[in-house]
Amino acid sequence: MDRRQRRNPSASSSAFSSPASSSSRFRSEKFSSNPPKTSNSLEDAHQLKSKCGKPQRPKQEEEGEQDPNNLLSLVGTCPFMCPAGERAQRERLRDLAVFERLHGNPGKTSPSLAVKKFCRTIATKHMQASDVRPLPVLEETLNYLLNLLDATEHPFEVVHDFVFDRTRSIRQDLSMQNIINDQTIHMFEEMVKFHIISHHKLHSCSSKPSFSSVHYLNMEQLKKCLISLYALYKENRNSNSIYKNEPEFYSFHVLLHLGSNNQPLGESLSLWLGRVPSLILKSKEMCFARRLLRLFRMGNYKRFLCTTATEASYLQYYIIEPYINEVRALALSCVNYCGYKLHPYPIAHLSKLLMMKELDVESFCNACGLETSTDERGNKFLSTKQTNFHYPKEVFPSYCLLGLEHF
Repeated sequence: MDRRQRRNPSASSSAFSSPASSSSRFRSEKFSSNPPKTSNSLEDAHQLKSKCGKPQRPKQEEEGEQDPNNLLSLVGTCPFMCPAGERAQRERLRDLAVFERLHGNPGKTSPSLAVKKFCRTIATKHMQASDVRPLPVLEETLNYLLNLLDATEHPFEVVHDFVFDRTRSIRQDLSMQNIINDQTIHMFEEMVKFHIISHHKLHSCSSKPSFSSVHYLNMEQLKKCLISLYALYKENRNSNSIYKNEPEFYSFHVLLHLGSNNQPLGESLSLWLGRVPSLILKSKEMCFARRLLRLFRMGNYKRFLCTTATEASYLQYYIIEPYINEVRALALSCVNYCGYKLHPYPIAHLSKLLMMKELDVESFCNACGLETSTDERGNKFLSTKQTNFHYPKEVFPSYCLLGLEHF
């Protein structure tokens, strides 16, 4: 296990970092024989592999029609972030994102600004090597895109829209060249981080109706990236070793089951867990995620909030965050309906229970239809047995969880 950890250049709780540069290696010939004709993505390969028990050739992104005989022969030679032909065409069509415009001119760009767009309908057999970026260029492109996340001159949703599309193009180029190695794993980890951080940042914009579709699409790509990453882990694993970040990234799938009855990867969680290596299942990250899911389903709001505050990594918290206020609403409901009417509940105590600031508690109570009162000493209380309690139909404001303010 320690050998794998030395090979992996990223840290689970670090910010976006630059992947190590080394020569790429391609899949061995044994994975190119008898390729599955109906497999268009790593998701499909992962399912076929679980059914047949034989190694299948995974693909890392939906790339349209593929010619299996050409997959191993295609080696990208494009030295730029965007092929020259596409760059010239998009200049003519004035199809340039705000980040690609030279001096703000919508009809002019440069090799240092333009980034290849994602194309849904693309066939490998018709693709020229000069239009596909090799691994070192893809690594540099990803670093460039992730650095844009720190930009402040544009709203985050504008940055997200650009990086969202261009990272899909990176996954597409990796898939067309069938590159499966440690650098690819690190790149997928960084792209998963991007989608999780976007999930957190877009949450603050969720009051706008137009962002419901953005949330959905971001979550959809997060799940696809995770499926591809799990397949990459499996294809590169030797004996009983695992990669350093595997436990945390596997825990994300468990946490995605919070608050929903859907199946993010298309199967039940119990079946999925049955295929997870024991070293990962026993890790603190997976134990935390499974325990938190159990507490959520049991309605144990106190332990749920305390466990999150004391054990969650920042990426895990970003996935959990949308459900924090749902758990708080459950706690508030219990206090309201189970309290003694003649003894109002102190807001100070409620603040500790909900792990919120006192001012936020008042706002939260009002959002749930409950009224608070203040006595002659200035102490604030929540009168219990109120009949107007309801779970807000609108999205909750973002209230911090005490103990995790630094996230």
